[in-house]
Amino acid sequence: MSPSIIVIDTPSLGDRSYLVHDGQVGFVVDPQRDTDRVLAAAADAGIRITHVLETHIHNDYVTGGYALAQQTGAKYLVNADDVVSFDRVPVRDGDLIDVSPTLQVRVIHTPGHTFTHLSYALEGPDPVVFSGGSLLYGSTGRPDLLGASHTHELAHHQYASARRLAEELPDETQVMPTHGFGSFCSATTTTAGATGSTIGQEKLFNPALSKDEEAYVAEIVAGLDAYPAYYVHMAPANSAGPADVDLSAPQQADKTELRRRLDAGEWLVDLRTRTAFAAGHVPGTFNFGLDGQFSTYLGWLIPWGTPVTLLGDTPEQVAEAQRELVRIGIDSPAAAATGAPEDWTDGPLGQLQLASFADLEQVRHHREVVVLDVRRLSEWRESHIDGAVHIPLHELLERLAEIPRAEIWIHCAGGYRASIAASFLLANGHHVVSVNGSFAESAAAAGLPLVSELVAQA
Repeated sequence: MSPSIIVIDTPSLGDRSYLVHDGQVGFVVDPQRDTDRVLAAAADAGIRITHVLETHIHNDYVTGGYALAQQTGAKYLVNADDVVSFDRVPVRDGDLIDVSPTLQVRVIHTPGHTFTHLSYALEGPDPVVFSGGSLLYGSTGRPDLLGASHTHELAHHQYASARRLAEELPDETQVMPTHGFGSFCSATTTTAGATGSTIGQEKLFNPALSKDEEAYVAEIVAGLDAYPAYYVHMAPANSAGPADVDLSAPQQADKTELRRRLDAGEWLVDLRTRTAFAAGHVPGTFNFGLDGQFSTYLGWLIPWGTPVTLLGDTPEQVAEAQRELVRIGIDSPAAAATGAPEDWTDGPLGQLQLASFADLEQVRHHREVVVLDVRRLSEWRESHIDGAVHIPLHELLERLAEIPRAEIWIHCAGGYRASIAASFLLANGHHVVSVNGSFAESAAAAGLPLVSELVAQA
């Protein structure tokens, strides 16, 4: 019988974990912090977890590997060369792990995303490679997370590692990466919508396997853009062996406490959709909707250690946000409140005007407005509205002084980041309109003048 592989998605971070079993025992690759999902999957399958495998010391989330091993009594496999402060089973290139008679895993050193990165090849008639942040779908893991001084060296390592996997593994080997599903750990955009791939398919389309080394390195380095600021806290946490988390409901806050926390400079985060936030919200609160990359952008923008209070429609919404936050090491929300904005304040509610790109094109003929583009630099270079001001969302709080006291029309690629930015500007007394719509589909169609730095450079 072929091994069963259960994919455990974490779409908000763009990552996947894997539970692999033979019907009796199994192993887990790169589990997230909320290990209850893995434990539930194992219980449903009626199997016992005996091994937990880490491909690398992660930079984009706090691992659940150490806690899962403690909970299950499993062996915790981490590269022998990783400097960690906990007991583990040290593994090296070439080691063979006998999980069961039908589950034999070979350890392959695949540096590039980090110097000590490992991939794990499940051998047998249906081969699989769990490639972590090495070989992704149509891309590779980014090589710059350990600092600019290592970027070029790691990029060359990444190329060699991808080539090694392609040379040593059969073409039919299934590729199962941890990153690459929207994760900022991906060096370039991965194959759109890809849910699976093989070594043979990657040989056709992956730049690391279809270009020469210098061309690949040049492409990967040129394509690197900013990554979330909270990443700096992840590797130290993972090297220390993060403990299990408490997902019990946070303390409920009444109107008086919410006001006190807001006045103290704490973050009150409105989890509702941007349209709900626009219709009515507590002034001074920030809109990080759960319908987007909530934890990524909140973790990117918040001054680390700032108390967070979660405001949601329901306790279930708050619980989902709390689960998202523990994955990046924000373990204990200061408080929470549920219901409607009227339940959170006795004062008047704030509102945010929403508009379309067609509205923006029209208003520019009638009065002077400032167009603020909060997308990342790579998006801006590809195409942007002529005359727009560019401040990437992750730089906004540090550059608030640059925002003119004028009518500001904010846009991003779809509206999610624009609403975050608009909530910050509203809290700082700006006159703001948030453009809610697809830049790619609507900006040019509306007649807005677009320019590209890529075209200019060509």
